[in-house]
Amino acid sequence: MSAIKLYHSPISPNARRVRIFLAEKDIKVEIVPVDLGAKEQFSDAYRAINPRLQVPALVLEDGTSITEVPAIWRYLELVNPSKPLLGTTAKEQGVIAMWERRIELDGFAAVMEAVRNTVAGLKGRALSGPHAYEQIPALAERSRERIVNFYADLNTRLETSKYVAGDTFSVADITALVTIDFATVGANLAIPKEHAATQRWYDEVSTRPSAKA
Repeated sequence: MSAIKLYHSPISPNARRVRIFLAEKDIKVEIVPVDLGAKEQFSDAYRAINPRLQVPALVLEDGTSITEVPAIWRYLELVNPSKPLLGTTAKEQGVIAMWERRIELDGFAAVMEAVRNTVAGLKGRALSGPHAYEQIPALAERSRERIVNFYADLNTRLETSKYVAGDTFSVADITALVTIDFATVGANLAIPKEHAATQRWYDEVSTRPSAKA
């Protein structure tokens, strides 16, 4: 795996999702930084790696580039099946994929929408990728409502489940952890004080060594 490269940015929540996954599974790859602040993602060199101009991107020994977090996770899990984070049985895999998708759509995407439609430095870049889109402030306001509802729904789930997708730590927990940290910093929306179940879960998963990745 040492010949595989992960192109990432320390400020990218999506890249962090992959770094936590790597840390949990104790997989070592070459980490290559992409300076988003300097717009290095728009360079011809990076465009050749990922035409969508986003991080992360996993480049294999033969030059194949795999982008999109779930796709990178799947590749890494298949070639490194120990310490599974995507589930082992068909049932586990289905449940984990379901909950990870819910967290991504209801939480992560809402935070991303709130941030990209308000940050001054992202004017004309309300959506990441090869196309330019103007910010829509009203979307940011709606996204904040979505984040509040995400917190409530997550707390309801964690009142009856140790981890997001069941009894074991999985990629659903990775996305939830990154979402909460992203919401806290990017949207100034931390875990509500009344959501004790989520706070219990967060206190545990945020102290895992991988959380610092």
